[in-house]
Amino acid sequence: MECNDQALTVQAFLGMKKRGERIACLTAYDASFSRLLDQSGVDIILVGDSLGMVIKGEQNTLSVTMDEMVYHSCCVAKARKRAWLIVDLPFMSYSSLPQAAKNSARLVREGYAQMVKLEGGRRFADTIRHLVEQGIPVCGHLGLTPQSIHRIGGFRVQGKDPEVAARMKEDAIVLEEAGADLLVLECIPRSLATEITRSLSIPTIGIGAGEACDGQVLVLQDMLGMGAEKKPRFVRDFLADTGRLEAAVKSYVKAVREGEFPATEHTFE
Repeated sequence: MECNDQALTVQAFLGMKKRGERIACLTAYDASFSRLLDQSGVDIILVGDSLGMVIKGEQNTLSVTMDEMVYHSCCVAKARKRAWLIVDLPFMSYSSLPQAAKNSARLVREGYAQMVKLEGGRRFADTIRHLVEQGIPVCGHLGLTPQSIHRIGGFRVQGKDPEVAARMKEDAIVLEEAGADLLVLECIPRSLATEITRSLSIPTIGIGAGEACDGQVLVLQDMLGMGAEKKPRFVRDFLADTGRLEAAVKSYVKAVREGEFPATEHTFE
């Protein structure tokens, strides 16, 4: 898919999946990087609660507040023109239907989000259904769910156990049936991500989930070699390859489009 100035939509991503065109996604938290990503051909900008770690310096995402998400979303939204804008609902901001609706409305109304993202499987099907009924597009998130970091015991690959994998495949279908328009798959075996992607009519966006996903996402700072001291397996430093920010982002987009990223060394078996 060639970059143009036409603003992307949910329907555009469904079309990309049908045509086998890969979707390039990166995180951003401010206007400057939002503009750079947008002009470099990134399809989706995610304002992730990962800002807790890469912006605030925390050890996880759990301290991030709604006010912070709204602020950073607003900054990013004002600079993008073409890219679709997804914003995370932070930890404990969607534990009930009224709360989920209220906080999602804030992200859309005050933060100019076009879609909200929430973590978890079938237990959030009613939440997704409720938000969609209010006209708010939703992106699901399965696999390694950072907001559950204390329960799952750390940042580790999920879905290796056959029972867990089977449940995740079922969850993916349930989330699609509830109305989710996109699904992030994080840190799961490539074979599992392949099965889930093939079972859905909505696009999957992978991070550490293999090359078969319909799109890929990385945290911007990781992609630029500015992330954690120990680089996650699924990360590639595109700035080291190019030496310039704009060139690094364009190189990432090209690598995703052409199926060069992720390579085998970025995936889990």
